[in-house]
Amino acid sequence: MKRKVKVSLGNGKFKEREINYIPFRYIIAFFITLLEVLGIIGVMVALCIFVPYFYIAVGITTFVVELKIIASDDNPDYKIPWMLFVLIIPIAGLMLYFIFGSRKLKPKFIKRLKELKDLSYKKDNSDILEKLSQEDQQASSQAKLLCNIVETNIFTNTKQTYYPSGEEYYKALLGDLKKATKFIFIEYFIIEEGKFWNSILDILKEKANQGLDIKVTFDDIGCMSTLPGNYAKKLKKYGIEAVPFSRMKGQADNEFNNRNHRKITVIDGVVGYTGGINIADEYINEIERFGHWKDVGIRLEGEAVYELTRLFLIDFGINIKEKLEIKYDVYPIVNNIKENGYVIPFGDGPKPLYEHRVGKSIIQSMLASAIRYMYITTPYLIIDNDLCVSIENAALRGVDVKIIVPHVPDKKIVFNMTRSFYKRLMSAGVKIYEYKPGFIHGKTYIADDKIAMIGTINLDYRSLVHHFENGVWLYNCDCIKDLKVDIDDILVKSIEIKQNMLKTNLINRFFRALVRIFAPML
Repeated sequence: MKRKVKVSLGNGKFKEREINYIPFRYIIAFFITLLEVLGIIGVMVALCIFVPYFYIAVGITTFVVELKIIASDDNPDYKIPWMLFVLIIPIAGLMLYFIFGSRKLKPKFIKRLKELKDLSYKKDNSDILEKLSQEDQQASSQAKLLCNIVETNIFTNTKQTYYPSGEEYYKALLGDLKKATKFIFIEYFIIEEGKFWNSILDILKEKANQGLDIKVTFDDIGCMSTLPGNYAKKLKKYGIEAVPFSRMKGQADNEFNNRNHRKITVIDGVVGYTGGINIADEYINEIERFGHWKDVGIRLEGEAVYELTRLFLIDFGINIKEKLEIKYDVYPIVNNIKENGYVIPFGDGPKPLYEHRVGKSIIQSMLASAIRYMYITTPYLIIDNDLCVSIENAALRGVDVKIIVPHVPDKKIVFNMTRSFYKRLMSAGVKIYEYKPGFIHGKTYIADDKIAMIGTINLDYRSLVHHFENGVWLYNCDCIKDLKVDIDDILVKSIEIKQNMLKTNLINRFFRALVRIFAPML
């Protein structure tokens, strides 16, 4: 699973470290998928060559597909690259659209989801929304929008704690895990063997031996280079019920899309954690990959944890073979917490589970209602025209819009795409900063000291459209002050991009333009 390599430290110095490599079953699944795609394309090409007039049928099909793409409800930024792809690459483009273009969830996912909804809690939001409406009409409108488009709920009496680093998040999480008495639910995009995960695993083993219900889910592709291919079976030996999310089997439909990017820990149904932090050592700066890794997290204690529990049970339940049964109360009554503010944890994901683009909608709503400022931290800035216009309009209204992205990239192509948006946004008055010490992975949004969102949602197509994500919307919560202090500190450590820094050569401009066209397909 691991091998030792020498990593260059510069100046001719090297350091030996262990890295993970991809387990064999993933390699097999990838090649099966590749052969399936090439086989379908090969059959189509052969039919066009050897069957008279078959190419006419292909031409008619291409025309119909083009009409279907145009008539769809998809964003034009998503339609155009597929239209070009189908037209430019005959047959292959058409078949790849049939295989990958729809990005629909499997019927079994949808059927299981309906069953799992019966396990959810029931809540009436009318009194809380009415109270919020009397305090702040704009905040109330956002809360209603979020509750309506995603079927979530609004909560009060929930304590919130903001963690400005993975190190602080890690320390607090271990402390709460040790206090668990009933159950622990853990769900992350990436889990990697190392100090962070091993510390958690030791606690999970102990709690499982004590009879607690321990459930773990991790994204199968997200963990393909960080965990053994049979890791769920390994955890089962410790008394931990584990399942990979959307296990790779070598099927050319949607295995590489609709991944689970959520990060959730629930302890006894009363304490919950989320944010941008995965369970891997670079997130707590135990190892350095792209300079200092800057990430954030949030801890909830109280009724708002119900929603994190519900999201976990759905994600876990749609990936196990048997029907999920819970024989104890996962939504315990919490009466002893009195805290300022309103909290809405929520999920986001692909159609048809989520008919609206939840994260994008709430970000646009925050931009539209901001009066003084809107600050954003994101590792990626690859946005469609709608969101770009919303950001521009806020700045043009006089709102101080600041966006902080990494200075040290983790993916050079994505970094180039991010920088391709600088000129347009800056022309409208948006201020762009790059976090100089390294890679900023936190996904935070804050407006006017009173509304914020923290979670897993990045500003890129994959996060906003294709992945399963989650976040926490906050109004008038004490932790918003801590977030603002942290962002002010980040700004001090960041480089503000100026117009004279935007110059680039012709080849780079052409490359950025090219990748921008096909970004929604990635």
